[in-house]
Amino acid sequence: MPRRAIFTPLALTLAVTVAMASSAIGQESQDVPADAQSLQALEELKEPAAPDAAVQLPSLPGLFERALNNDADLARQRLELQAVEQEKPLARSQLLPQVTASGNYLYQDSTNIQTSPDEFGLEQQATRPGEIDETYWQVRLQQPLFSLERWRGLRQADAQVSAAELDLAIVERDLALKISEAYVNAFLASRKQGLLKAQQASLELQVRQAQRAYELGIGNRIDLLEAQSRLDQAIADAVQAANELDDALSELERLAGIRPEFQGHAIANLGTLEVSAPEGDPQAWIERTAANLDVLRAVAERRINQSETGIRRSGYFPELNLNLSYSDRNSDDKLRSSEDYRASVEVSVPLFRGGRTMASVRQAELRTAASQKAIDNQRNLAVQEVRRRLRSLDGNVRRLEALRQAIKSSELFLAAAERGEQLGLRDLVDVLDARASLYDQRIQFVDTLGSFTMDRLTLESAIGDLETTDLANSMSLLASISPGEQSR
Repeated sequence: MPRRAIFTPLALTLAVTVAMASSAIGQESQDVPADAQSLQALEELKEPAAPDAAVQLPSLPGLFERALNNDADLARQRLELQAVEQEKPLARSQLLPQVTASGNYLYQDSTNIQTSPDEFGLEQQATRPGEIDETYWQVRLQQPLFSLERWRGLRQADAQVSAAELDLAIVERDLALKISEAYVNAFLASRKQGLLKAQQASLELQVRQAQRAYELGIGNRIDLLEAQSRLDQAIADAVQAANELDDALSELERLAGIRPEFQGHAIANLGTLEVSAPEGDPQAWIERTAANLDVLRAVAERRINQSETGIRRSGYFPELNLNLSYSDRNSDDKLRSSEDYRASVEVSVPLFRGGRTMASVRQAELRTAASQKAIDNQRNLAVQEVRRRLRSLDGNVRRLEALRQAIKSSELFLAAAERGEQLGLRDLVDVLDARASLYDQRIQFVDTLGSFTMDRLTLESAIGDLETTDLANSMSLLASISPGEQSR
């Protein structure tokens, strides 16, 4: 007869107690208890950050205006332009009458047959005094009637002034790009610094959780070391962002004479930002490179060389001058006293100079040919710059759109991870990984927007159309990703 198991009430109670204990132990082995500090930090991290109060964003056009009055290199170029402008009156003076006045005083004690005939054995009276005092002065006017070299020199002066004006415009353009780049770098570094600080806070929480799990014996040292390594890297990135911000502010201070402040580090909803690539056919943009300042400067240099060639060819032509003079000589020697009025026409024809004129003309022609090649080179560079910036702008627009979608996906994943952590389906590490990934994507978005801004300004510069309104538009674009910011 088989034996039946008989469970007494005491045995049943013991079995239930053991089962409950086993279930509690199993649950404890899966969940990592967090200390009060970590839980508080987690709650603070989950709470939405309060938006920054409205802050003032430094005005990029205003900084550029200050830089126009502060930059030493620009001031030097202005003085250079003023110096070159004097070439025009210098060249014009060669075509106007040249009036000169001269005078001298003469004392003379001479002994000759006319002043002392007795000393030469002649018995006659002296016809001229031996000692004389004499004064002489003259006014002379010379008017060029025909001088091809001087006329062409006036044309060359005009070309030199035009080139100097372009040099000044190039310096102003470069200054606008420099201060824009420093402004963009400062703005983005300040925003990147804010994102990195938030990322650092999330990683500090992750390290505390890993440390707690390791102390309880349910974590491992590898997870702790990995979390600490990522935190150290975040701290290093934040330090680098702070250095980049200081460098950009120092550059702005050097250019504009003031050190602006970029207040607030918050980032607005990046999903609302709209950017687009430049419209129009690329060939139409390339055709606009004719207005590129570097191309125009090369054209001006060719004009100067062409004018120099014409001046040197003038060495083959004669020159015709009108000379008028008046002189008065008052002397103790009556034979030397005189008052003269003179008028003459002088012609000068070069016949032979040892081949100097021919070599000089050949040299100028070669320099003109070289300047033409310089124009071709500047045009090629401008075309290449336009193509590169158009490609970069198109790529940045597509990258911004991709990052915008990635940020949306990361935000959804973060929300799901947080919900899963509340339901026990996800752990805290998954939540923090999702949050850190979201920070990385936002930083990439900010960097790409900075590249887009500078590419657009450089494109306008490449076609010679960079204006103050472009700086204002760039500032507005940057301000659009910061909540409550306004320019000042």
